Amino acid sequence: MTRKLASIQKIESVEPIEGADKIELAHVLGWRCVVNKGQFQPSDLAVYFEIDSFLPIRPEFEFLRASSYKKSDVLGEGFRLKTMKFRGQISQGLLLPVGAFPAIPKDAQIGDDVTEILGVRKWEIEERATSGGSVIGTLPRDVPHTDETRIQACPELLQAFAGLKYYISTKMDGSSHSIGIDEDGFHVTGHNYEYKDDGQSSFYNLVNERGYKEKLQAFMAKEGLTTLTIQGELCAPGIQRNRLKLLKPEWYVFTIRENGKRVGLDRMLAICDELGLTSVPIEEVDFDLPSKYPTVEALLDRADGNYPNGGKKEGIVIRPTEPVFNETISASLSVKVVNNKYLLKNDD
Repeated sequence: MTRKLASIQKIESVEPIEGADKIELAHVLGWRCVVNKGQFQPSDLAVYFEIDSFLPIRPEFEFLRASSYKKSDVLGEGFRLKTMKFRGQISQGLLLPVGAFPAIPKDAQIGDDVTEILGVRKWEIEERATSGGSVIGTLPRDVPHTDETRIQACPELLQAFAGLKYYISTKMDGSSHSIGIDEDGFHVTGHNYEYKDDGQSSFYNLVNERGYKEKLQAFMAKEGLTTLTIQGELCAPGIQRNRLKLLKPEWYVFTIRENGKRVGLDRMLAICDELGLTSVPIEEVDFDLPSKYPTVEALLDRADGNYPNGGKKEGIVIRPTEPVFNETISASLSVKVVNNKYLLKNDD
């Protein structure tokens, strides 16, 4: 599912904030946003801008300059939305009246994506600044983007886990990297690009040091596979402030695809064991997620916690133990729940 950074949504409810005369709390989807008092009523339509949105320089957003202005070598100038706190209340995203934007069609409906119409882009740090190496192209066909849907953006996905066996893994705080072999050869990628083996990529160097290419080739021959893709999170000194406080690089595997299909939990762990790979930590395996965590708030509480070194963990990822296709996201069912305490401390 393509992430809707800006969309038309319905205000589910509005509630006061204790001790605040000018602001209140509005609920939309699974998010909570601080808004001006009296700006919205329940059932009103509004434009909701998700956190991590990078808004263009235009008059409607100028009130954000003092708190949110950013200038990036990659994206240029704009206003970056992140998790904030007002009067003790977490606010995630921005809500503005639909009428503030003449470019939005008058017949716009709930759920309509207006990201492109309003010139909104995703805030992201340039990948090559943290991964290193020479880019030789975009991602190969069998290496999908690793963005997970946040549960707040699609709260109905909670019920999609009803009756299923699921597992919860730790969301490691690093940089997404993948390796794979297909008919075009061996590939080493970051989040958006494929890299060349020129000695400049720290991840490619790690792949070579550990002999991953040869291990994959031998495994594929034994299993009779035509394609194999392994995706994980590279955590190391110099990446994302090294919040795991590692002394040397480690790559934590979270997805394996055999012949183009994602494998289940047991198969992923078995392959990791055979190839000498480290999987992401598995925190919990159980049945029927919504019976144990019936609300988004319950999952947010579950996402709280620390990495072994004591730092706040980024959150959790939840998947069925065997892949299940979900029509809402047009992909295998999977959601992430990012720890709000982590966001407040590290969302930069």
